[in-house]
Amino acid sequence: MADTLLKCTTRHVRLFTAALQEEDLVPSDDQLTLDLDPDNEFLWDAASLAKVQGRFKELVDAAAGGELSDYTLRRIGTDLEGFIRQLLQAGELSYNPDGRVQNFSMGLPRTPELL
Repeated sequence: MADTLLKCTTRHVRLFTAALQEEDLVPSDDQLTLDLDPDNEFLWDAASLAKVQGRFKELVDAAAGGELSDYTLRRIGTDLEGFIRQLLQAGELSYNPDGRVQNFSMGLPRTPELL
């Protein structure tokens, strides 16, 4: 069992080398836990969630067998941030108008009225 919890935190993605047990993160050498959009900045539907989870699985599978380090977690987190931005720009994801913060951190919404 791992003694140290590694983590990567970006604006919309948090990764932990841990398993979620009840409401606690327990350090783990063989499991990553993804906390997606902790501030609820976006409106998520099942399709967009599935795409992000699929991309996460691809990135984890690609890193399998390598060293699990801060750098590896940052690469995965940064890639997921970029993927979320792509979904937003493609109109597959939208900002949450009831979100705590309205700062358009991934750019202004792309709607026909604004293009």
